[in-house]
Amino acid sequence: MSQNENDRVSLVKLLTDEDTRDAILDHDLLASAILDSPERLPISPQLLFYVLCRRVLRDSKVRSRDTSDFIASLLDGFMRTARLDSPEELGQQSMRYISDMLQALARAGTREAFLLRSHIANYALFVSGIFAENVELRRRKGAPDISFYEQMGRMNYRAAAEYREAKKFNLQSIYEELSDGFHDVRLALNDLASRLLHFDTPRLSIIATP
Repeated sequence: MSQNENDRVSLVKLLTDEDTRDAILDHDLLASAILDSPERLPISPQLLFYVLCRRVLRDSKVRSRDTSDFIASLLDGFMRTARLDSPEELGQQSMRYISDMLQALARAGTREAFLLRSHIANYALFVSGIFAENVELRRRKGAPDISFYEQMGRMNYRAAAEYREAKKFNLQSIYEELSDGFHDVRLALNDLASRLLHFDTPRLSIIATP
């Protein structure tokens, strides 16, 4: 981060120290360097989203690094695949609407129910967080409003946290934090979408194509 070559320390040595690494990833200069770069950067979308999530979540109730990392993975996954349908692991016809997924819960086994609830919650967070303006436009035509997505997100993160699969995959505390702080996270992602990400440019052009 230093502008003076003589003051620079080996990056490898810095990154081996967890506290130093976290301080670097949280530093405003790193976020600014990423966002202000006129060229595509050779960084992964996962790293980009993590840095941006840490920046917008700093004043929220959701402060866990694990949760920030989860949200970054969620954004990366939805952006990369442009997939809002139900998980492929369910091995059935894909479902795009929350109402269809809720109906499927009634006949789902334990594993399938966990996957469905996780996807519903993730879907609700992504749509209400990144595309809040679209939700409002659709509401005027009779579609569900933001409060519906917040309710679906909170309820399904809380329910998914109770499954043994959540504990098995180290998701229990993350889901509980997202359930309790869904509103704060949603507002933070609204901020991220409006101020930090440029959706008028194709596929986040500041990210280098692999």
